[in-house]
Amino acid sequence: MATSAGTPTLTEKQKEELNLSILDYLHTNGLTAAFEALRKETALVQFVADGKQKYSGLIEKKWTSVLRLTKKVKDLEDKVATLEASIPSKKPLTSDFIPSETATFTLNAHRGPIAGMVFHPLYSVLATASEDASIKIFDFETGECERTLKGHTKAVNSVAFDFEERGSQLLASASSDLSIKIWDTASDYKCIRTLHGHSEIVSSVAFIYPGDLLVSASRDKTVKIWQLSNGICLQTIYAHDDWVRMVVASEDGRVVASCSNDQSIVISDVATGDVLNKLQGHSHVVECVAFAPVSTSKTILKALNAADSSEPAVGQFLASGSRDNSVKIWNTENGNCVMTLKGHDNWVRSIAFHPNGKYLFTTGDDKTLRIWDLSNGGDIQKPMAPIKTYEK
Repeated sequence: MATSAGTPTLTEKQKEELNLSILDYLHTNGLTAAFEALRKETALVQFVADGKQKYSGLIEKKWTSVLRLTKKVKDLEDKVATLEASIPSKKPLTSDFIPSETATFTLNAHRGPIAGMVFHPLYSVLATASEDASIKIFDFETGECERTLKGHTKAVNSVAFDFEERGSQLLASASSDLSIKIWDTASDYKCIRTLHGHSEIVSSVAFIYPGDLLVSASRDKTVKIWQLSNGICLQTIYAHDDWVRMVVASEDGRVVASCSNDQSIVISDVATGDVLNKLQGHSHVVECVAFAPVSTSKTILKALNAADSSEPAVGQFLASGSRDNSVKIWNTENGNCVMTLKGHDNWVRSIAFHPNGKYLFTTGDDKTLRIWDLSNGGDIQKPMAPIKTYEK
């Protein structure tokens, strides 16, 4: 009879000893019918049931040995797992990754300055906006430019992908040609809608989740809330006295935060357009804002030694970057500035929170990317900051 590859084959002698051991087990345990059937089938007339043969009790002995060895293997596996856990990993956990000082790629495709960029939430895609009036789509794993989106007639200032929960199928862009365009990634990045309503440069755009909504900010001093399905402007928020540089939505889509040349940050209600709070403390134009995720809010509360240990509210904290070279962390509920981070030598241009809830990333006109450890009250992460990677 053929055996499959890798399957052990018993010799005739081993087969005989195995059958004798089984016969002994059946006879000892009074399984007479099975004993007689196997003895007849194997024709082992030499079987002696006197308890003195080498095969006597062999089945029980072997089974006990297997159980004992299994326990030893399990104990050793537990010890290995404990030792591995106690040894510092050579590589940090994915959730703790921070950039190295060496760039993975340098992407050269635009013919003008890059004004904005965004990573796709699901795929290895990076979209960039440029003053050359184009949007470029890169594969950030290969560094290749996959396509160029043309449709705007002036500088593209901001790009945003829709949320992961909705499949991130849509890409929005804001331009100095006073328009906002919606591109469908599933239809070869076809432009499916153009929104008009701002009377000046559109400087920022962001999706709002949940809800079929989009928010935009403009040099015309307004923030607008749009219905994506039909392109209708649902709300126009008049809360700033100068150019609105950027707008972002909270994770729950309840409020938006906008920053302006008037040196303020405004928190507005999405449903009503009402101003909920105005944050003031910067001494120059506020260039960028970002809501802290709940994981970061917990870190901030701990760093502040907050007496209240309850779960922080969505959108409770917000970071802002300014031309006064500083970064500020705000409590949006009471309007208080809880941290001021100083380290940049020039305008702060962009900010982003790390997914692990501990770090804040900032870039500035001093050509550096800085990493701030919020668990230490905002101290600069010394080993990794500043990262100087920009030549111009």
